[in-house]
Amino acid sequence: MSSFSIGHADLITDRLVLRSWTSGEADAVVAEGRLPHWAGDFPAEGDLVVAGLFADNPGWLGEYGHRQIIERDGGLVVGSLGLFWPPSGGELELGYGVVASRRGRGYAPEAVRVLTEFAFSAPGVHTVFANVELSNPASVRVLEKAGFRRQSVDGDLARFRSVAPEQR
Repeated sequence: MSSFSIGHADLITDRLVLRSWTSGEADAVVAEGRLPHWAGDFPAEGDLVVAGLFADNPGWLGEYGHRQIIERDGGLVVGSLGLFWPPSGGELELGYGVVASRRGRGYAPEAVRVLTEFAFSAPGVHTVFANVELSNPASVRVLEKAGFRRQSVDGDLARFRSVAPEQR
């Protein structure tokens, strides 16, 4: 079960809260600081990369941008995911990651499902896609469990996509 409302409201699932990054949290990640509400192994490498790009991509901190994945029980940040705003031709790219200590719990597909559903509430967005290396079967499974379908393969890179219900 998931719920959300339009705006910077949190996206909430049975086990997770997807909350927009604050500029202070992004700054802490870039500075390689530690905040008390982070899991011991957060941020991961991907979080460092994305947080370092927020200054050049302010839309990523907006309503349809990047969010932290937070366990409802305990309130710890255990990963992040986001939409690479703005859309191009009605399509948005999605990225995600969960820290090693929380993998295998189904958090990533749960978060991807609700963020994708939310993305379709943005005006004109009809497709959410993700590119994943086929050498990363866990990431492929995340997308498949979240309802994405393989669209194409180019070498070791596969593109998965989900289309808005009215486009199916």
